[in-house]
Amino acid sequence: MKHALLAKCAQLIAPILKGQGSLSQTLEPMLSNLDPSERGLAHQLVLGTFRQGPRLERIAQQLLQKPLKEKDQDVYALMLLGLYQLDFMRTADHAAINNTVDATQSLKKPWAKALVNGVLRNYQRDQQAIFEKLDNDICFHSAFPGWLAKRVKKFWPEQKDAVYQASNSQPAVTLRVNSSKTNTDAYAEQLSGEGIEFQRSPKTGVITLNQAIDITQLPGFAEGLISVQDSAAQFASQLMDLAPNQRVLDACCAPGGKTCAMLESQPNLSQMVAIDLEADRLKRVEQNLSRLNLSADLIAGDVSNTEAWWDGQSFDRILLDAPCSATGVVRRHPDIKYLRRPEDINALADTQFQLLNALWPLLNSGGVLLYATCSILPTENEHVIDRFLKQHQDVKIVPLDLPLGFAQQHGWQFLPEQHTDTTPGHDGFYYAKLIKA
Repeated sequence: MKHALLAKCAQLIAPILKGQGSLSQTLEPMLSNLDPSERGLAHQLVLGTFRQGPRLERIAQQLLQKPLKEKDQDVYALMLLGLYQLDFMRTADHAAINNTVDATQSLKKPWAKALVNGVLRNYQRDQQAIFEKLDNDICFHSAFPGWLAKRVKKFWPEQKDAVYQASNSQPAVTLRVNSSKTNTDAYAEQLSGEGIEFQRSPKTGVITLNQAIDITQLPGFAEGLISVQDSAAQFASQLMDLAPNQRVLDACCAPGGKTCAMLESQPNLSQMVAIDLEADRLKRVEQNLSRLNLSADLIAGDVSNTEAWWDGQSFDRILLDAPCSATGVVRRHPDIKYLRRPEDINALADTQFQLLNALWPLLNSGGVLLYATCSILPTENEHVIDRFLKQHQDVKIVPLDLPLGFAQQHGWQFLPEQHTDTTPGHDGFYYAKLIKA
């Protein structure tokens, strides 16, 4: 492993540890500037260090006599990368230590060489004692920030360990087969013919790949036969009860996976309106629609400010995939552990409630509004729906019965499930299906 690569990873990680920037903004640009042979390793190092970050930080705090200065957070990030290699990678210990120590030169901080070397070698020597000292530390055991680990424990006391484990694991690639062009059985045969190994969920039939692969090289990708979409998210189009000639709104639509899934499942809609706050994010929606040869009316705007974008014609179906904490997709976006704050959750719940209130008048009588989040916190899910039901008399909630997840008082909850040799796994997700009486 080149020590210069470790230094670049440390420089990317350091600001995010302090809640500045995000992997969605910085990871791809960094990877694109690397030699292709280094990209996979860099991706693994960065995401793995964030997945285990709170645990690694607890270890580092035991080994450091005092916190590093703000300007030296790249050295701190380098230490976390070193600890991650020692605990979670197959790199020989001596190579992991030497490369991490040498990376201080690439950071132009040769003074840190002895410090990094001492921390990593002391960890090797004192690992058992450190583990014993942290035995009752929830961050160490969960690799979650303390406030979030405690909320998972509070809301899901029986499932908490499985949630932590699944959220800290590497997700597999799950495919959505384009039902307007083929079917899952036929596509599974294509994969088998190409020698590509996969699983099919015994409960849903959805295809999950056994190994990471360049998606663009899968058979039929360019022709729009498949897209990447988690199995929990794939229920959205099914729950919408789409029929020909309906007018549909996909609110908060980017990156467009659910927009495309709805159009695939029902090509004869009268109109699909897809709106998102940021015009830049709509470019991704355009790309997905184009590859799949689908069309929708895209609008850049604030969903809650309906006067600015709504034409006055009501909708038969509305999907509100509401902005949320994304605590159900931490395994895909592990920097969430550093970007979310405890105070964000109630603020997000208020936003979700406001969006429901704004969109409800746009729905036809007898129409369906599907409320969805990728959160595992009831504060953003059934508590929001409960609040909405108490303030609106013209709402009927539809009981759901899905092959994955479990029922809540209002709606249906998926908790993150780890991918194994026998279980495809899925993200954390929530749905509530509302009909306008």
